[in-house]
Amino acid sequence: MKLTFLTVDDPIYLPAFYDKVLARRAPDTLAVYVVPALYRNQTPADAAVRYARTFGFGAAGQLAARVASARLHRRSIAATCSRYRVPCREVANVNAPEFLDHLRAEAADLLISVSTPQVFKRPLMETPRLGILNIHGAILPQYRGVMPSFWMMANGERQAGVSIYFVDEHVDCGIRVGLRTFEIEPNETLDHFIRRSKAISAELLLEVLEGIEQGTLERQPLDLAKGSYYSWPDAAAVRRFRSAGRRLW
Repeated sequence: MKLTFLTVDDPIYLPAFYDKVLARRAPDTLAVYVVPALYRNQTPADAAVRYARTFGFGAAGQLAARVASARLHRRSIAATCSRYRVPCREVANVNAPEFLDHLRAEAADLLISVSTPQVFKRPLMETPRLGILNIHGAILPQYRGVMPSFWMMANGERQAGVSIYFVDEHVDCGIRVGLRTFEIEPNETLDHFIRRSKAISAELLLEVLEGIEQGTLERQPLDLAKGSYYSWPDAAAVRRFRSAGRRLW
């Protein structure tokens, strides 16, 4: 089964994810395509200002320092791919016609999306033979949308999860083929929680890929009527997160 990954430029959490996955799946992986860590028509400055306004300028400075440290120590998705001799390329728009032509020429059986902050359109969904798998850090259909890890902590949840599903035209919806649940630790920071979630995601993805190959997957359509959706946090949510004793780092 030939695999292609679509992902986001994240030097903090995703290099470890790809290290786990490519250790097993590098021979099957045609390429990893990395998009900017931006939503819609954001610029990097827009993203920095939004983060600072939401979580505070101290938190924004700390995040910038962590990213700079990762870059300095050459921790990146590209560096991880290089160790496994997997091509890693940048792409601005995963729905662009020229990129779709490139994917068709590669003829991957399956696309796998890992934190890609772009909405997939129908032509992209129809490009791979088997469709597109997406990984979401929550028990879908609950906590659809952005930053599910933050929202679960802000809402005082005790149980979290990772879902893997074949996408359809709706956001965080489709046919779920993998689910792993786990407890949120009482004194856990958001950073530690995300690291655990990514490690669990990598393990679950490897299981799902084996299930596809062996024809043993259980498929469950996701019912949006029974779920919830969250967008970027507001000030009230951040206050709730902090009053519950939670910290970012």
